[in-house]
Amino acid sequence: MATDGSESGVSSKQRQFDALVRSLSGDLYRYGYWLCGEEALAHDLVQETFLRAWRSLDSLRDTASAKAWLITILRREHARLYERKRPQFDDVDEMDVADEREAYTPEAAGEEGVIRAAMQRLDAKYREPLLMQVLGGFSCEEIAQELNITPAAVMTQVFRARQKLKGMLAGDVKEAQLS
Repeated sequence: MATDGSESGVSSKQRQFDALVRSLSGDLYRYGYWLCGEEALAHDLVQETFLRAWRSLDSLRDTASAKAWLITILRREHARLYERKRPQFDDVDEMDVADEREAYTPEAAGEEGVIRAAMQRLDAKYREPLLMQVLGGFSCEEIAQELNITPAAVMTQVFRARQKLKGMLAGDVKEAQLS
């Protein structure tokens, strides 16, 4: 059985893709979960990210930048959810409002739940660079490039995000509203 060069190219592409999936799926899931706050949706975002990555794998020139490339795909997939989604409005008079104490979920309990809730209340301008730094492990320069802002703006936004979080967690309304 003769083999041609294209067969080894496909297996090389498959090996490269398998290595990406093995090494980065956990990081992508964590970032996706922080973006959407839903386990199933985070898994869907990761799957869609890898599907798009497979289709465009030939455009990945430098494997060292694979993580940033995949995070960008995931961010865009998350944004697409809201582009396609049309808000559904209900008449307020016809709504049944549940008691907040009944909305308890295990992930909302404990320190992690408190931090997650506080981070979700941050403006996206502050939340996104902080998540990229803390969960993604990106450098200031990588975040700046990804978000199309200057490294100084990234440092400012991350600093302010941390200050706002400290204020929220300490109950300091004035500090939490820092602009």
